Amino acid sequence: MKEGTLKKLREIHERYLKLTEKLTQAEVIADASLYAETAKAQAEIAETAQTFESYLVSAKRLADAEEALKTEADGEMRRLLQEEIQCCRESAQQLEEQLKIALLPKDKNDDRNCIMEIRAGAGGEEAALFAYELFRMYLNYCERHRLKVEEVDRNETELGGLKEIVLNVSGKGAYKQLKFESGVHRVQRVPETESQGRVHTSTATVAVLPEAEDVEVEIRDEDVRVDVYRSSGAGGQKVNKTETAIRLTHFPTGIVVTCQDERSQLKNKDKAFRVLRSRLYDYYSSRNQSEYDKQRKSLVGRGDRSERIRTYNFPQGRVTDHRIGLSLFSIDSFMLGEIDAMIEALAVAERENQLAGEE
Repeated sequence: MKEGTLKKLREIHERYLKLTEKLTQAEVIADASLYAETAKAQAEIAETAQTFESYLVSAKRLADAEEALKTEADGEMRRLLQEEIQCCRESAQQLEEQLKIALLPKDKNDDRNCIMEIRAGAGGEEAALFAYELFRMYLNYCERHRLKVEEVDRNETELGGLKEIVLNVSGKGAYKQLKFESGVHRVQRVPETESQGRVHTSTATVAVLPEAEDVEVEIRDEDVRVDVYRSSGAGGQKVNKTETAIRLTHFPTGIVVTCQDERSQLKNKDKAFRVLRSRLYDYYSSRNQSEYDKQRKSLVGRGDRSERIRTYNFPQGRVTDHRIGLSLFSIDSFMLGEIDAMIEALAVAERENQLAGEE
């Protein structure tokens, strides 16, 4: 392991020990807020510090076994020492890889809730139907991972497709679990309305934005126009006869947000401002990182959203992610929300890319 990496790990381990000792002090225990703050700081580095302790133990055992092998002439004892060396070397290498990953810069947005926007792209009604299927796929995935999904806005077609749907996804690591889904999703299949059996290609776009906090994005009253109007619906009881829908227009950026999911005007307004805040956070963050992105384009999850990221080929039963070249031949279960294998592969690829950049 490089000396610079060892130095960082020693500093983290020393801080961990100090925080652990601090948690036993009477004045800290007596102060609930100070104790909670200290415990949180300790918990954030505990796994890294404990892994480093295990690494030091393995490295010490390896060094001792190698030293003993230099003076050991007995055949059986040499064999045992060689096995010990091999075992310790493998353990140390595995722990070293874990520590390298632990030291990688953390995405500050990973623990946030997120806004997910799904829109029909090229392909008319077939694209809208595909957008609806993507919505159901993500809804099933979120339910399996205990993430709460709230609709903010929905624009349907007469055949049950979605022109657009905006969702607020909340729960532990919501953004971390869904951030790789941003981009253009392409579907290849025979639509139900196709009489000749020809395969059509349609697209839908997905955008996943970290939910911004109030203190991170300043929204001045004079920069936003708030319009109130009647919600649209499919007819019957779904038609809203009162003005509860909200449209926000942000003048400096031209961003427009609508919300008509709730029957309450105040609730719709609150949801709309949450979406606006997240879109502004993404807008200004993208501007700040534009020069960085020109210099180095990350392998996963940082590409332009206009680029195709994934193809769903129904005739072949295949889902292919073009960013990492991974194909899964389980499209039926994938569309039911079993997308963990793809998301994990994308996360691994991102870590490998980060590690390559550190070398």
